[in-house]
Amino acid sequence: MQTLKFKTNINCGGCIKAVTPTLNGEKAITSWQVDTANPNKVLTVTGDVTDEQILALVEDAGFKAEKA
Repeated sequence: MQTLKFKTNINCGGCIKAVTPTLNGEKAITSWQVDTANPNKVLTVTGDVTDEQILALVEDAGFKAEKA
């Protein structure tokens, strides 16, 4: 299990609601959160996933992410 961090454009509660079904639907993710107070809108993900998997999930949900 590892913890990964990404800079995103997920910047409000509505955005978090939009990405929630996608991230919650990935069984390999144990937990995740977005720090919308941080200027980089940091997404922190814990689980048995790769950077590439998270980037693809975030993009599938309609947002952008890059490795922090």
